[in-house]
Amino acid sequence: MLLNNFITKPIRHKDGNIKAGSKMKLIVDGKSLTLDKIEYFLDNNPQVFLSKESKSKVIKSRELIDEWVKKGKIIYGVTTGFGGFSSVSIPVKDIEKLQENLIISHTAGVGENLPPFIVKLMMLLRVNALASGYSGIRLDTLQLLIDMINNNIIPVIPSQGSVGASGDLAPLSHLVLAMIGKGDVQIINNVMSPDAHNVRTISSKSTFKKFGLAPAKLSAKEGLALINGTQMMTAYGAFICIQAKKMMRLADIAGALSHEALRATDRAFDSRVHKLRPYAGQIESAKNILALISKSEIRDSHLQDDPRVQDSYSIRCIPQIHGASRDAINYVCSRIEIELNSVNDNPIIFPEDKDYISGGNFHGQPLALPLDFMAIALSELANISERRIDRLTNGSSEKLPKFLAEEGGLNSGYMIAQYTAAALVSENKVLSHPASVDSIPTSAGKEDLNSMGSISARKCYQVLKNVQNVIAIEMLLASQGIDFLKPLKCGVGTNAAYRAIRKHIPYLKRDRILKKDLDKILELVNNDEILKNVQRVVTLI
Repeated sequence: MLLNNFITKPIRHKDGNIKAGSKMKLIVDGKSLTLDKIEYFLDNNPQVFLSKESKSKVIKSRELIDEWVKKGKIIYGVTTGFGGFSSVSIPVKDIEKLQENLIISHTAGVGENLPPFIVKLMMLLRVNALASGYSGIRLDTLQLLIDMINNNIIPVIPSQGSVGASGDLAPLSHLVLAMIGKGDVQIINNVMSPDAHNVRTISSKSTFKKFGLAPAKLSAKEGLALINGTQMMTAYGAFICIQAKKMMRLADIAGALSHEALRATDRAFDSRVHKLRPYAGQIESAKNILALISKSEIRDSHLQDDPRVQDSYSIRCIPQIHGASRDAINYVCSRIEIELNSVNDNPIIFPEDKDYISGGNFHGQPLALPLDFMAIALSELANISERRIDRLTNGSSEKLPKFLAEEGGLNSGYMIAQYTAAALVSENKVLSHPASVDSIPTSAGKEDLNSMGSISARKCYQVLKNVQNVIAIEMLLASQGIDFLKPLKCGVGTNAAYRAIRKHIPYLKRDRILKKDLDKILELVNNDEILKNVQRVVTLI
């Protein structure tokens, strides 16, 4: 991962030990957040700091808000009500109550709680948006949100209730409810741990007392500044992009393993073919497959005694199908990276011009469409993977026994693993129906076309998890298929993947509880062990 000046590592003594009180840092400035930094943030739990430039911008923007309030200026959400109440003027004496009421009234989320890592990422993204200095928030209020991040105080936020209109109003309101001492939180040092969901929930007020913090008392514009944004859908989008970029390579690894097990030809991956249809993803995927199966004895054996001229689409068209998903994933990630450093508040304050504009940068449409596209692109990786799983198990290859079972009949082998993959693929087909084509007007018609981007995001996250399982299943079954071809050895990259799998999961000689194997192979996929082992010997694009 490339780390620039906005990320600093802890100070180490000459003996390699970390100096007491020295921690990793992530400096936020509203304009330089990247997917790499987000992955670093989630994996390493660094302390977050505002840049000096951002502090200056935040203060300057706030001074303008105070000046306007003093002059009695009519500004949406500052001295007026919200949404359908935007025409209602609010007296100066009630401005603080207005902001608190905004948060309390908007905490209408329902359903299961968001994963803690998504909440922590939402907090970082909101800090980054406010750090740009176009929202009018006070520095002390913003610092409280940073202090919560740095102490791993994670608000409890229901997952449902956002229509992607003025951003993610309900989820962000639950976040801010914790900031004002009226919500619930969890103390989670490692939000990426499997145990992160099993942490005790406590009130934010008592938690603040424990950490020497005081709840925020919201002033003019601050409630609106904190909840007008796309941070829930962007948090999901950023995490999905980080994982999807890995899945592109893992799908190629899985396809290459199946290529070996099915004794396929490598002719369809010849670069001359792909230069004639020069989609970047197609060319990259073809290169990956050839690199993975390089020096394969199994591949060479195909040339000697296999009468097949062409392989099935699920093998022969890997570059075209994986490649199309690659291009889609890269496009979606480019949209998410724009949103990471965007100002999506309303109204937006322009301190240099002493002006403000009530616009629509909070609208989720620029994310809703790409996240729907991402779900489709990921689903296709699972669709083709399941077809390869079927070919590995259906007995059509004379070199592989039906269901990859020894003593078939007495043993069922991997028969039901294909069922599992089929179920996940079928579920993805439902989840890939776009949410963004729907809209239900809200706020008495003031918000008359909503993006449903939060629904796109949550659906896409479930699709991602399903795809990870399907690709993992393919890798497991392909490894079993390769075992039947011994003593022939697979290629440089495929052998690295095979060995990483066999280190943890033995060959299936007799029927055993497959759930344990499926859990372990998914773990190897998700903790990057297979990917890292392959990339030590092969450079994947």
